[in-house]
Amino acid sequence: MRTNTHRNNKKKIINDPVYGFISIPDEFIFDLVEHPFFQRLRRIKQLGMTHLVYPGALHTRFHHAIGAMHLMSQAVAVIRRKGHEITDEEERAVLVAILLHDIGHGPFSHALEYDIVKNVSHEQISYYFIQALKRDFPENSDDLERALMIFANKYHKKFLYQLVSSQLDMDRLDYLTRDSFFTGVSEGIVGTERIIEMLNVHNDQLVIDEKGIYSIEKFLVARRVMYWQVYLHKTVVSGEFMLINILRRAKKLIREGQTLFGSPALLYFMEKDVQKVDFETNPEVLQTFAQLDDYDIMGAVKVWQNHSDKVLSILSRNLVDRNLHKVEIAKEPFSPDRILMEKELVRTQYQLDDEEINYFVYSELLSNNAYSQVKQTINLLMKDGQTIDVSKASDNLNISALAQPVEKYCLCYPVVRH
Repeated sequence: MRTNTHRNNKKKIINDPVYGFISIPDEFIFDLVEHPFFQRLRRIKQLGMTHLVYPGALHTRFHHAIGAMHLMSQAVAVIRRKGHEITDEEERAVLVAILLHDIGHGPFSHALEYDIVKNVSHEQISYYFIQALKRDFPENSDDLERALMIFANKYHKKFLYQLVSSQLDMDRLDYLTRDSFFTGVSEGIVGTERIIEMLNVHNDQLVIDEKGIYSIEKFLVARRVMYWQVYLHKTVVSGEFMLINILRRAKKLIREGQTLFGSPALLYFMEKDVQKVDFETNPEVLQTFAQLDDYDIMGAVKVWQNHSDKVLSILSRNLVDRNLHKVEIAKEPFSPDRILMEKELVRTQYQLDDEEINYFVYSELLSNNAYSQVKQTINLLMKDGQTIDVSKASDNLNISALAQPVEKYCLCYPVVRH
């Protein structure tokens, strides 16, 4: 158990490259930032394999969580100024909720989310981490329970949940701003300060003042651009699928009884199919997961370059050397004949059998939904007191189009050398 006997000098200031000086607003929040669970986020990159395309994209989940907390404190101040009550306890809880919203991410975040553990989302693991923190901070268990209720959308003030998780939450505002900064993709820059200034609450729902409509339009367009230019950039997709296949191959070999190098934490999850029930019944699972980060994965991949298994060694060496698979993108599915043709070329090159070839040649579906009206809408508060969905209020035809998911197909395969 961690103790909080020394409470002096905890209101630290962090120099953030995006927003400038960020102050830690509360002593308990400082203690959470200091906790090993949160410090682990320093060792998990925010954008996974994106640095293979944009070399500056080496910022971490730690950066992002601190930035989202900073934006949340600004949002709370604006909403209070507009006459809506947020108590000191609720402010602390919503700051804790946004600070810890990504604490359950594993190594390489979304790329390996369902390969490290089986059918357990990072949001669910975040929930388990917050539960564990309640045991470490018994004197603040009420604060953490309130944060959990907001995080799970069970708190009676629904707009607090929407500030943490919605179509226009502080998570999205920070990651768009931060990711565009570190990648250098200026199209992703959004007017964060103006959007926060336009926040309001109407009938317990988070809304945007009518005059903020153009800032929201730019936000939605920026999000779409960032998806195709950064998050789903075809070279990023190539690196992520290669990493996924490396891990799946390694797991298969371990299950067949082969010995592979790996940290104790990594081998724990490679040897077992860890599921939701394991997190809920065995405290060791969460503690072991808390030891996993990007270093475990890449440390193992570097060693696996020299493994006797041909598939594992070739894939690992190609990823380490950035000899990435070629990716083609199309609006229609690739024909079975085309996929078979690529498989035959690669099969001959690497002398692979029918099972092994599937680690090298595959087609996947990519989907980008910049604005989902199914989950929640972004509503404008008009001057007459009505609220209206931004896609209906906007005179920009792009906004209606943004509500439609875009699906593309990718074909990945190694470049055959003659």
